[in-house]
Amino acid sequence: LNSFNELGALRPVLFFPFFIMFVLSLLANSLLLYVIISQRSLHSPMYILIAGMACVDLSLPLFFVPNMLLNFLFDWRGISLIGCLVQMHFIHFVASFQSSLLVWMALDRYFAICTPLYYHEHMALPGFLKFIIPLVIRNFLLVTLFVSLAGTLSFCAGNVMNHCFCEHMALVELACGSTSMNNLTGLLTVFLNPVADFVFITASYVIIFSSVLTSGKSGVKALHTCITHIVVITVSLTIALVAFLSYRIRNALPAAVRVFISTMYVLFPSCFNPIIYGIRTAEI
Repeated sequence: LNSFNELGALRPVLFFPFFIMFVLSLLANSLLLYVIISQRSLHSPMYILIAGMACVDLSLPLFFVPNMLLNFLFDWRGISLIGCLVQMHFIHFVASFQSSLLVWMALDRYFAICTPLYYHEHMALPGFLKFIIPLVIRNFLLVTLFVSLAGTLSFCAGNVMNHCFCEHMALVELACGSTSMNNLTGLLTVFLNPVADFVFITASYVIIFSSVLTSGKSGVKALHTCITHIVVITVSLTIALVAFLSYRIRNALPAAVRVFISTMYVLFPSCFNPIIYGIRTAEI
């Protein structure tokens, strides 16, 4: 894993900003989880979903940041192919739940605002499982598919990956021979996971706002509870889109910038989300 090699002797300096972000992510998400668990008034579906997002944001950096920090500080760059594939599976599988949780939060707001009389019936675990289980199965199958295909490639062109962690397209670029199937499954995963989730979330909020405006109800609380999710969706989608396009469209971006964007796509939401939810959710 040979990321940011352009910096030469300054490369170890990267340890400090990434270490600060790592510690911030651990502390902020742990504090958010502690508040939700310890306060009985927060033991309702919306806050449980926020706690689920905190669990994702807490665990995701653990899969790659410690190894990345050791890489910067002690120049420990080596990783086996099996280790790379395992890391890739964990990172992409856990990251896939960032958009899935935003879908479930959008459903929670839809039931709370558009069908308030049936809210507890819809959000009771037995009923809500029919929305949870399909997305969990989808995420697992898609990630397992493209990681398995990446494991079958031949890497005769070299074994140096210009990245901080085992990102799917960064590994595929090292392969010799045809990688069209890998590119196709990567695109399929993008369209069936974050893009499909974003379309569903957008449709949900259009219905929510239409319901508030046409019913004559006070929309202040509805807008306040939804705006936090919209901020998180916008930031996450923007970073994800830039990271995705940087690998699939010819561009003049330096390799170090492309690696930085991909790393921020995974690490930045882990720092950003708990702060936004903590500030914008009055009960928390």
